[in-house]
Amino acid sequence: MKLFSRILLTLSFLVLVHAAFSQAKRKVEDLSDEEISTFFERAQSSGMTEAQLEKAAKAQGYTSADIAKMRSRLTQIGDTKTKEKTTTSKSKTSSKRTVSGKLSTKKGAKNTDEEDTEDVSMEEEEMVDSTLLPKKKIYGANLFNNKKLNFEPDLRIATPVNYTLGPDDELNIDIFGEVMDNYTVTVSPEGTVKILNLSPIYVNGLNVEAASARIVSRLRQLYQGLNRPGSGSSAIITLGNVRSIKVTLVGEVENPGSYTISSLATVFNALYLAGGPNENGSYRSIRVIRNNKVVRTLDLYDFLLKADQKDNIQLKDQDIIRVGDFDSHVELAGEVRRPMVFEAVKGETLKDILRYAGGFTDKAYTYSLNVRRNTSRELKLLNITQDEVATFQPQNGDSISVGKIIERYENRVTVSGAVFRPGVFAIENGLTTVKELIKRAEGPRENAFLNRATISRRKENYDPEMISFDLGKVLRGELADIALHREDSLTVYSLDSLREYQRISIFGEVNKPGIFEFRAGMKVADLILMAKGFKEAASYAKIELSRRVITHGVTDNMNQKIEVKTFDIDGSLNISNEGSQFELKPFDIISIRRSPNYEVQRGVSIEGMVNYPGRYAIKTDDQKISDLVFAAGGLKPEGFLDGAILYRDSTVVGVKLSEVLRNPNSTNNLLLMENDRLVIPRILETVKLTGGVQNPISIAFQAGNSLQDYLDGAGGYTEYADKKNVYVKAPNGISTKRRRFLFIRKNPKVYPGSEIVVPEFPTNMKKGMTTAEAVGLSSALVSVALTLTTLINNLTK
Repeated sequence: MKLFSRILLTLSFLVLVHAAFSQAKRKVEDLSDEEISTFFERAQSSGMTEAQLEKAAKAQGYTSADIAKMRSRLTQIGDTKTKEKTTTSKSKTSSKRTVSGKLSTKKGAKNTDEEDTEDVSMEEEEMVDSTLLPKKKIYGANLFNNKKLNFEPDLRIATPVNYTLGPDDELNIDIFGEVMDNYTVTVSPEGTVKILNLSPIYVNGLNVEAASARIVSRLRQLYQGLNRPGSGSSAIITLGNVRSIKVTLVGEVENPGSYTISSLATVFNALYLAGGPNENGSYRSIRVIRNNKVVRTLDLYDFLLKADQKDNIQLKDQDIIRVGDFDSHVELAGEVRRPMVFEAVKGETLKDILRYAGGFTDKAYTYSLNVRRNTSRELKLLNITQDEVATFQPQNGDSISVGKIIERYENRVTVSGAVFRPGVFAIENGLTTVKELIKRAEGPRENAFLNRATISRRKENYDPEMISFDLGKVLRGELADIALHREDSLTVYSLDSLREYQRISIFGEVNKPGIFEFRAGMKVADLILMAKGFKEAASYAKIELSRRVITHGVTDNMNQKIEVKTFDIDGSLNISNEGSQFELKPFDIISIRRSPNYEVQRGVSIEGMVNYPGRYAIKTDDQKISDLVFAAGGLKPEGFLDGAILYRDSTVVGVKLSEVLRNPNSTNNLLLMENDRLVIPRILETVKLTGGVQNPISIAFQAGNSLQDYLDGAGGYTEYADKKNVYVKAPNGISTKRRRFLFIRKNPKVYPGSEIVVPEFPTNMKKGMTTAEAVGLSSALVSVALTLTTLINNLTK
């Protein structure tokens, strides 16, 4: 009755809420489980009676069938939530073995709501505390906090021969051979299994192997000679679904209590279900108590460090796992591989703790370790040297900090510059002075400047210092050798580094002009060879050499800064030639001129309606357009002279070819230039109209038609047409604009192939005033006129 009351209450509340937000009634099937659950929780506090709720539901159009569907949905949701709260894990294997791992409810256990409330408050307290002191990471805690790990026992292994049977274990008996049969039996609470037509067989406390022998012996009453040679029939007994056992976890674990787990479970399985040791729990002393006796003590560090599971024994029913308090916690911070909190047991030293932390990092300062210790009144600082690490025994609460080495060397010196092996060296026996360092660097190079070398050094107060000395005298033993200090940097300068880079240049008619490195004894011919020789256009006469005049301010003639020499040279670069043998100096510049009579072939092309179109050479500098037309064999009959266009450097040059051919002396008869292209088209018989016309179109040319005739043929002007600036683009590219003198308008002539272009005003630009604007302007002018009239009348009076 109570459940039905809740169902009706929920249904009515759902109807009332739904009616408030929607005009149409929704079906019960369209509601999600979340909506039903939310309405159910809210409906509990509505205070309506069952009759009122049922009446309200029917008033919204819900039938008795809808109420029944709602009742079924609520029942399913309630069952699902109950299973989620009571079941921790459940799995099935191919052998039908299942494992259970749920916390058994005890009389003193808290209910779910209380646990949730307490968890929230504890989380808030931890958040407040963490702002003051960050929570330290305990070594081994991640083993139980990692949700991706699974410590459930493997149920798909072969039947363990040493497995001890007990109540609720399931056995599969398979008989094959001449006789085929199968039995699935379960061990009863009395410890027996029952097979049809046989008396109960007691197997409690036996392992699988012993139980199998006993069952087979009893089965021989039904199957003679079973499992005996020559009988023709055999039996195999395997473990099916294993029983569940109860173990209890007490002490410092995250979730203490009794757990129902698989009889194949080990200590690790139980610890994982309970969340492992808490922050006060020990990872080094976990005891398994059976029949009031400690049967095994587990140290998790053996598993974490060596993967040793010798103490991870299989649990039995009513076993107790006790996690005691930790003995001492020691924190390692800084340059160790695993900086965290470690648990130390009695007798362990700092060396053992460092082993748990994975040892030092590569940059750890191991000469001395700082230990912060809590005393009864205040903090205490200890310094542990390398020799004391193996004997120092940490105490609970010790915090050991491992620093980082200083980024500098205690015995490093550097040599750079003009030595054969520059680099970094160590101050050691046999390398303590400048002379020994130069020897270790395999001596100075041939271009070394030995008159002066420098040592960059830091004083005791770390101020920079430079020491200069004559390196040559030190190496010859004429000066005392200089002792080196750590971080000294010796620099041996080269002659090349003390002077400007010496170069020479060659430009002009050579195959590879540019700048080259100067070499003593270099001649003019040598530089020309380095430049890959002369070009065909090179002139062997008037070769120019410009040279710097360097006086260093010791001469009175300060005006002459550049010396220029001009000479001839033999094109074959003979050694006997005086010009070829002219010796160069650093920074000289050679210029090879072009021969005055050298000319590269130039060409022009003619296309279109000529007899021989193609490319033609420019023979002389005074060759003109008319010469090109005559060279191409003249025009064809259909050639259109007025449409000829000359292209020069991608630019259209307007020419009047008909005038050029009539009068070769015309100014339109231009001189030809390289790569000019003259195009003579076929005669065009249309006139094209573009721009601000109603119908942009091409119209057939009619002799005698005026510009306006063609505009009328295109439908006239558009609204935004610029009538004053209409122009005609002739076929040869020359444009002519419409002109006006006083009241006489002169239109340009239209030829076949012309294009009439009507410019347009921008569409957002006003052409004139609207009617309203004109009326407004007129009214303003009238008002101004009346005002002026009145003012004049007053002045005359």
